[in-house]
Amino acid sequence: MRTGPPLLELQELRKAFGGVHAVRDLSFTVEEGEILGMIGPNGSGKTTTFNLITGFFPPDAGRVVLAGEEITGRPPYDICRRGVCRTFQLAKPFPDLTVLRNVTMGSFVRARDPQEAEARAWTWLAYVGLEGKARVLAKSLTTIDQRRLEVARALATEPRLLLLDETMAGLTPHECQEAVALVEKIRREGRTMIVVEHVMRAILAVSDRIVVLDHGLKIADGKPEEVAADPHVIRAYLGEGYRRA
Repeated sequence: MRTGPPLLELQELRKAFGGVHAVRDLSFTVEEGEILGMIGPNGSGKTTTFNLITGFFPPDAGRVVLAGEEITGRPPYDICRRGVCRTFQLAKPFPDLTVLRNVTMGSFVRARDPQEAEARAWTWLAYVGLEGKARVLAKSLTTIDQRRLEVARALATEPRLLLLDETMAGLTPHECQEAVALVEKIRREGRTMIVVEHVMRAILAVSDRIVVLDHGLKIADGKPEEVAADPHVIRAYLGEGYRRA
């Protein structure tokens, strides 16, 4: 039984760009240790929601609360220090730095000493299976290795809440299986995550709960099997072919 506040709470968040409402009155919670999947059509507001949580965009209205403390509108570096880190839909490494140096940059959120930061980076490179490419420039990595690098750099900040934004985008089916295995490995440690993904088999497998967005509105919030059977979700996102599959 939960005795304290949820780890994350979004309260009536709104964000518009010009006349386009990217997020409209969005509210949901994430409990400590929970894996929340977030799905929806392209343009439904998923990445905007990540940007609002992590401070890349200020909301037009609403609140973001982390472990009972409001963090609405705080800068990204401050929110990261408070324990929220994210990956990006398009991998954004420092291309002309080595893989090791990229992850070391993340380690500096918790470690002041350069040697300690690099030691922590080695640990996370081994965790995602990139220790053999530590001295390689990030720009030379394959797509799946760039995804691994994004995850390692985020984990190096030692987040309480990890946001994964389409880590399986552009991967082959075999690479998707490897990515799912990495997410499940992180899950087994009890780390809290919000996962945005279009690969339905993956999102259903790793999520405790799923929130569905459509045109910035939350249209469903429930267990994976409930969401997959919701007629509103099928119509807006999955398609009638999913019901028949």
